[in-house]
Amino acid sequence: MQRMLADSVVVLDFETTGLSPHYGDRAIEIGAVLVEHGVIVDRFQKLMNPGFRISPFIESYTGITNEMLKGQPCCEVVMADFSEFIAGHNIVAHNASFDRRFLDYELKRAKRVYQGACCCSLLVSRRIYQDSPNHKLQTLVTHAGIPETGVFHRALADAEMTALLWMSMIERIRRQYGVEMITFDQLSELSRVDKIYTHRYLTSLGKNKRDE
Repeated sequence: MQRMLADSVVVLDFETTGLSPHYGDRAIEIGAVLVEHGVIVDRFQKLMNPGFRISPFIESYTGITNEMLKGQPCCEVVMADFSEFIAGHNIVAHNASFDRRFLDYELKRAKRVYQGACCCSLLVSRRIYQDSPNHKLQTLVTHAGIPETGVFHRALADAEMTALLWMSMIERIRRQYGVEMITFDQLSELSRVDKIYTHRYLTSLGKNKRDE
């Protein structure tokens, strides 16, 4: 898992009833794309019934209504299926701490586990696109010239656009620093580097590659 390439990952996004499962919130939609060598090769999208009515704010924010959730499978059933989709892959999410909280919580309820690593595309974008007005997904998509693939705040569309953003950042590193093979661990480390040292860190990757 440690030596997996950065361009071969599962990119995921949750829509939820609120900010944290610790406050009783649940997932209502999961969307994910499987990226292999920089190409989206598979998709996963399902609504799930949290077992209670969602608020008018969440209906407005996501476009997911209580009517849409009627008759949908419960979270445990969906997440059991999703655990098979992500098995053996590292994952990426925009503001990953949010999505990872719900992933871990819902998988636990489904009696499933996930053992891969997780990297935050938002943190990486703060290093790569330092001139962006902010680092919200919608802003970055516009800033990087990425085509919109659907409606923001729906899980599959957000996952697809996050994947395109992720790949655009990998391509920018390749082009500017001459690093052809970028590992998942290297981008995870970059996400923790102080952004003022981004250039030095990426230059060192290119230098190490040339010295091999």
